[in-house]
Amino acid sequence: MKFKSFSGNSVLGLAAITTLSLSGCQEQVPDELPNILWLVSEDNSALLGCYGDDFATTPYLDKMASDGFLYTHTYANAPVCAPARNTIITGIYANSGGNQHMRSRYAKSEVVRTYPEFLREAGYYCTNNAKTDYNTSSIDPGSIWDESSGTAHYRNREPGQPFFAVFNTNISHESSIHDSIPMEELRHDPDEVPLPPYHPDTPAMRHDWAQYYDKIEEMDSWVGEKLRELEEAGLAENTIVFYYADHGGVLARSKRYVYETGTHVPFILHVPEKYRHLFPAEQPGSEVNRLVSFVDLAPTLLSIAGIPVPEYMQGSAFLGDQKTDDPEYAYMFRGRMDERYDMSRSVRDHKYRYIHNYMPYRVYGQPLDYLWRAPSIRSWEQAYLNGECNEIQSVFWNTKPVEELYDTENDPWEVNNLAGNPAYRDVLVRLRDANKEWVISINDSGFIPEADLGDRTGDMSTYDYMRSGRVNLQEIIDAAELATLGRSEYLEQLQSFLESNESAVRYWGATGLLILGERAAPAKESLLCALSDESANVVTVAAEALYNMGEQAEAEKALLRVLQDPNEFARCHALNAIDCIEAETPELRTGVVNMLKELPELTRSDYDVRAAKRLIDKWGVKAEDYDIEFIW
Repeated sequence: MKFKSFSGNSVLGLAAITTLSLSGCQEQVPDELPNILWLVSEDNSALLGCYGDDFATTPYLDKMASDGFLYTHTYANAPVCAPARNTIITGIYANSGGNQHMRSRYAKSEVVRTYPEFLREAGYYCTNNAKTDYNTSSIDPGSIWDESSGTAHYRNREPGQPFFAVFNTNISHESSIHDSIPMEELRHDPDEVPLPPYHPDTPAMRHDWAQYYDKIEEMDSWVGEKLRELEEAGLAENTIVFYYADHGGVLARSKRYVYETGTHVPFILHVPEKYRHLFPAEQPGSEVNRLVSFVDLAPTLLSIAGIPVPEYMQGSAFLGDQKTDDPEYAYMFRGRMDERYDMSRSVRDHKYRYIHNYMPYRVYGQPLDYLWRAPSIRSWEQAYLNGECNEIQSVFWNTKPVEELYDTENDPWEVNNLAGNPAYRDVLVRLRDANKEWVISINDSGFIPEADLGDRTGDMSTYDYMRSGRVNLQEIIDAAELATLGRSEYLEQLQSFLESNESAVRYWGATGLLILGERAAPAKESLLCALSDESANVVTVAAEALYNMGEQAEAEKALLRVLQDPNEFARCHALNAIDCIEAETPELRTGVVNMLKELPELTRSDYDVRAAKRLIDKWGVKAEDYDIEFIW
């Protein structure tokens, strides 16, 4: 493929302009505010030539990096779009505001404002073209942006008005590999594509990888078009340009997972010479090794514009007059992904990644409607079932360790878990402590299960609820940390958690007993009592633990009661448990069918419906026999 080159000596064709103060030793800050342009691609890791990927075809972004600043350690705080975008737009971690689950509709606190509101008050014309997906019911794009649509553009501003503009492309989105392109149309050769060590060498896997590299190439051309448009409008010398991806991806074990492949994103910054005082390094063409994550974007925008960063924002400005010292860590989180529950937290320094899995009893590769649309993961699953996967490739289909620790410099694909290696004990403890300090400091709402939290907060935002004095979060997190250790010596303490006045502590007590399995047999009576708990989440976990201990009848009765709960996410949680215990009885089939028949509409946007459909499909139940119609 041939590519047109940009005019001038840089990716934006800028002339060299040096403005010095009267003393001749410092750059002078221009009076006018800079324009700011964000170019955002979806679902792609740093599969770019400028990041050392020799298989990639990305001349425009490579050129932008050579003339700008390439950030080597930039992270999405969530490995999926909606929680990541919630973090960006608010400047707080989505798990601090109760919006960590994919997707959620929970309210935003009025204390928390979106960054376009600040920029507009400072005189910026703010446009968004056109992705929103802010993971909350409280943000109206029409009210926070001057324009938010497929036609929104900075050209519509008043003469002389500075602009902040976002352009988003879904060229590289996960959906781009759902339908296979004919082999003869691929530009990247499947036989030559480099495979990660955890992916089996199947034709579908190679095809999806090659097809995805084609999409990265198309996305790169889109970036080139946007940069050329800026230059042709005569705005390049006054505009700071950010390019980044909204999280990593896209083949299985990247998007949705708090590994490098799910959270490490490309991030390239172009600052015109006119705004040299904002350079993050001495000269363009430099790499910047500062740890940056999405929670830092909002405070950085305000800092560039000279707007005081409000205290509630949880990130650190990495440019401008409020730039902070380099942070020691970047933090990441995972909650429910569509219809599947899981929970992980991760902390990253420059070398190591630590992960704490709070639901280690679930396999990594939980079947997920949207993820399973890709031929590659279906081929991986089949290869595993056929016994064709090696040890590294088989891990994805097994339950998780509680803790994971990776040396990302020497193990970039994160396949060698060092958590149990005594030589890394100090690193493990340091990052474990950093993770715990973080979740406490931000009032992480994810330690209260979703349905329970929704029932508690009512009309109050989760952010406000977590700061209302009604929650002893330290107690809950301590219970979660102990429960997930899976140690028999804590059996009595876990049993005592079931008697707590705090439902989230009871939830973690039941979780700990579920993790112990048969070793929790002495606590069976306590778990049976927990089946009548007022929290549906406690009931579900206790039922799963009891089912695994041989108390199938009582467990099924409890799960059937939860299927009648008015909270969609209580039902979804119970359906997850029914699927994972591989239970299939006439009573459960009837219960799931009756649940579906009572719902007004059966659409893919309802996650309890997705989970229920998987069950009846697995059981061979024909929806038409029960007068059930899925709007799929």
